[in-house]
Amino acid sequence: FFSFICSVTNKKPAQASITKVKQFEGSTSFVRRTQWMLEQLRQVNGIDPNRDSPEFDLLFENAFDQWVASTASEKCTFFQVLHHTCQRYLTDKKPEFINCQSKIMGGNSILHSAADSVTSAVQKASQALNERGERLGRAEEKTEELKNSAQQFAETAHKV
Repeated sequence: FFSFICSVTNKKPAQASITKVKQFEGSTSFVRRTQWMLEQLRQVNGIDPNRDSPEFDLLFENAFDQWVASTASEKCTFFQVLHHTCQRYLTDKKPEFINCQSKIMGGNSILHSAADSVTSAVQKASQALNERGERLGRAEEKTEELKNSAQQFAETAHKV
């Protein structure tokens, strides 16, 4: 069956992509089938907002792709993640979400709160790592100074 991944790099500026993967019967691994940059996404079509169905379409700059999620719930979760990712990382052309249930585009969903919490935790961890790196750098400099001082002392002591 096919599955999908919405991923964001940790490089600056961040790059988001949508990847379609396939898992073959009897295998636990996935094979990448197609990948698009988020900027290429033009339209997300939920097909029918009045019924829970797993089918949906994605329209990209130069491609149209039909998808089927494992469940309608998985489709809803993917749409929420995709919508949130588009709002967060696309500044210019945001894709149009059509024929989607209104709960997917809800303003303050649990998903948005969770994503913001994760982002906040990552930022705090990154800041802590940067601070630790700076302290380690200062410690290395101090160690080098002490080493040089010890060498000078040893040379002077050897001469005496």
